[in-house]
Amino acid sequence: MKFLRVLALLLIVAGLSGCGYNAMQRQDEAVKAAWSEVINQYQRRADLVPNLVNTVKGYAQHEEKVLTEVTNARAKVGTMQLSPDALNDPQKLQQFQQAQGQLSSALSRLMVVSENYPQLKADGLFQNLQAQLEGTENRITVARNRYVQSVQAYNSMIRTFPNNLTAKIFGYQVKPNFTVENEKAISTAPTVDFGGNASPAPAATH
Repeated sequence: MKFLRVLALLLIVAGLSGCGYNAMQRQDEAVKAAWSEVINQYQRRADLVPNLVNTVKGYAQHEEKVLTEVTNARAKVGTMQLSPDALNDPQKLQQFQQAQGQLSSALSRLMVVSENYPQLKADGLFQNLQAQLEGTENRITVARNRYVQSVQAYNSMIRTFPNNLTAKIFGYQVKPNFTVENEKAISTAPTVDFGGNASPAPAATH
């Protein structure tokens, strides 16, 4: 009897492996890992905002509206945390994207305003923040792209036969992905140029 139980268990394990269960587990973990990196980079950007605002305020005190917009957008981002377990909710992902998009737009307007203050652009701390922000925007783009690719691979896996049968049995669902009005925003970081003739960056929805 014990032998039969062991044999039955081995057959079940082999069956699950053959129908894609293990691959789904791995791909689901890959999606979660990719999302964690997206969160890390967005948080990195949010952490730069207070110092950036304070530095600009020292030279451009009259730009209160723009500074307030950046501060408020940063605060909203802080309330829109999205855990890997909530990634199956399209509405929550959209709300997260909207909050990040508002911060992107506010930072873009702040960059344009900075062009009116030569002393600000020459400030060493400001230049350092510029470099950090530019690097972070690039990291966000890379992290987003990797997440998009992970979700596409996962969704393709669970929608194909016979994996779709296994997905249905174990409750695996298609995950929503990033959506943007301008698809180029997926692969193009917002312009971060405090030293030349800047123009507003596209208001991509992150």
